[in-house]
Parts: sequence; structure tokens; C-alpha cells
Amino acid sequence: MSEQPRTLPPEALSDWAAALRTQFDLAPEDVPISLILDLAKDVAVGVARPAAPFSAFVAGLVAGRAGGNPADVAAAVATITALARTWNTEETA
Repeated sequence: MSEQPRTLPPEALSDWAAALRTQFDLAPEDVPISLILDLAKDVAVGVARPAAPFSAFVAGLVAGRAGGNPADVAAAVATITALARTWNTEETA
């Protein structure tokens, strides 16, 4: 039995997102791949790599508690991204 690689080519990520949408009956706009990947990048660079998946989870939690629509997701991501972009300057101030 061969093991699958742990990194995904872009089309595999789209396939995974489609599988999640199907599994949880989500619309494409409910799963904003680029927005979440950008969040992960900004947090990984501005804070630390391990903070990226944790921050994505928190964004989903906050968005869900706010109502869970795409605007709530965008607002939660924007808030976390803004915090990540100022993290090192706040830490050293």
C-alpha cells in the first residue's frame, strides 16, 4: 500500500473543498479557499506557522457565532489578519 503525499497540488485542494462542501451541504461561497489560505499565510508570516491553522479555526468559530454567512467569515478573517500584520510591532513596543 503506497502512502499519499502530504502536500496537495491546487486541483487536489479544489477536490478536497468540493468533498467538504458535499459532506456538510455547503455552498461554494461558504468555503472561501483563497481567503482562508491568505489568512494562513498572513498569520504564519506575522505570528508563527503553528498559529495559522489555529487562527483559521478561530475565524470559523467567530464567524459561526456571528451568524456564519460569508460576510461574517470575511469580517473574522479581516480582524485576525489585521492583528497578525501588527503582531511583531505590538510585541516589541
